[in-house]
Amino acid sequence: MFVFGDSYADTGNVRKALGNSWKEPYGTTFPGKPAGRFSDGRVLTDYIANFLGLKSPIAYIWTKFGGKITKLQYGMNFAYGGSGVFDTLGNVLPNMTTQIDFLEKLTNVSVCTALDLHSSVVLVSLAGNDYAAFLANGGTNQGLQSFIPIVINQLSLNLKRLQKMGATKVIVTALEPLGCLPRITQSSSFQQCNATQNLAVNFHNFLLRQAVAKLNNETNSSTFFILDLYNSFTTVLEQKGDSQGNLKFETPLKPCCMGVSGKYSCGSVDEKGVKMYTVCSDPKSAFFWDSSHPTEAGWKAVYTILKSSLGRLFQF
Repeated sequence: MFVFGDSYADTGNVRKALGNSWKEPYGTTFPGKPAGRFSDGRVLTDYIANFLGLKSPIAYIWTKFGGKITKLQYGMNFAYGGSGVFDTLGNVLPNMTTQIDFLEKLTNVSVCTALDLHSSVVLVSLAGNDYAAFLANGGTNQGLQSFIPIVINQLSLNLKRLQKMGATKVIVTALEPLGCLPRITQSSSFQQCNATQNLAVNFHNFLLRQAVAKLNNETNSSTFFILDLYNSFTTVLEQKGDSQGNLKFETPLKPCCMGVSGKYSCGSVDEKGVKMYTVCSDPKSAFFWDSSHPTEAGWKAVYTILKSSLGRLFQF
């Protein structure tokens, strides 16, 4: 399994200086300490790998420390939290094109081959950092309407390139309901989602469906498959739990871990090292871990909904 994208898929690529994912209380549920996942535990990559009967693929960053990796047993994860199809934080984080370049470099030195890619699943996660960066840099909701097709176009080019490199099964995430993320619902005391943001998300997902259908059509294949994070997130948030009733989220829009005030976030400490965040008593009772990311339990609930469509894709 080969993974590209952002914090919904990253299992440890972001440098410690850049990500709260390496600070406490991240990783408290799994593996028991901060380990680079943007959650209290497992993330989407872990659940999909598990579905395929694989261990989670190694984070690309370990090739930098571990000398030469001669054989990729479970594939590799190139996803970097905070990244997008374009540069989001200046050029500090590798965008998706650069992430695919990393894979290309590995194929050039024969660590992995087109055949490896041919017999693997590729996961591409795009959770909206391009849009957050666009709005943070002075973009407007009106401007977003013309930026969305540009993002989808770049994503299409990336998908096409992966196919040219040998990929035959590519899972690409639909955008989750951005208007329901705690960083947005905070203004309503975590009571309601922002409909304007979700309209933009629906436009993104509509264009994504068109782009994927076109790519599959052009190559007369069913290489590309959309994993519907919008529907699965929305269903869990509305049901306040998973479909089996095993997981319950009483206040689903409220995160488990949050900064004590607007200038702090989950994992923040002050100059004396004092924690400037609070954590709920049981992360399993929360859907969201922090202002943007689900808990392990949240991802598990989403995965239980996605399982049947994954089953159809792989005919298990």
